Amino acid sequence: MIKILWLLALASLACRLIAGRWPWKLLSVRTVGGAKADKARRLLGLTPEATRQDIIEAHRNLVAQVHPDRGGSSALVHEANDARDLLLGHLEIRSDK
Repeated sequence: MIKILWLLALASLACRLIAGRWPWKLLSVRTVGGAKADKARRLLGLTPEATRQDIIEAHRNLVAQVHPDRGGSSALVHEANDARDLLLGHLEIRSDK
């Protein structure tokens, strides 16, 4: 039993050294942030490999379609803006690693 605890502690430390985060932090970020990012990608019609320029272009096209001046609503524009900001933030996090 003690050997298992030592192995778990060593695995946690190794994860911290390699990834920069504790294992339980990595799992929670992927499940919560990943679901939101997937929803944002679906809204903008993007793939996970989308670049910064792709995100900006997709956002611009979506806002042009849902803008209140064209029969859309401000809530849809806010949702598009939130999706853009989330995906651009994820790009910055990936580039920092």
